[in-house]
Amino acid sequence: MPPQIISVQEVSRLEGQEVGITTWHRVTQEEVNAFAHATHDAYWIHTDPERARKESPFGTAVAHGFFTLSLTAYFLQQVLAVEGAKIAINYGVNRVRFPAPCPVGSQIRARVTLTKVEEVPGGIQCTVSFTIERNGELKPVCVAEKILRYYL
Repeated sequence: MPPQIISVQEVSRLEGQEVGITTWHRVTQEEVNAFAHATHDAYWIHTDPERARKESPFGTAVAHGFFTLSLTAYFLQQVLAVEGAKIAINYGVNRVRFPAPCPVGSQIRARVTLTKVEEVPGGIQCTVSFTIERNGELKPVCVAEKILRYYL
């Protein structure tokens, strides 16, 4: 399903609404290894599947929590496109939690809600809530409130 496209001037009409649910994404060991390389976080629970199978309480390698958080940009692009801004930036994060592990091989998706829209000098600021779900599990692998700014 293509993203909902809205102009920067109309974003506030979506405030308080779930804007979409993404498609499922399978987390691969290759992605986790690439993230480990890029962030210099090669802790064995993420990058050594054999050791993780034997020693980890999860019985398998798990994705970094910050890897799941980093997918919020990818997930947002699937559900919402804001047009008419010169630039969009990640401004910050209010709250992040990792309630459950994300084993490598899991399928995850995000529920995305535009929780707050406010004017800032030169544009608007949006608080976007993400609940990243793991297929077949009740607890999400990540819940986060990201702050995005769209400058006119």
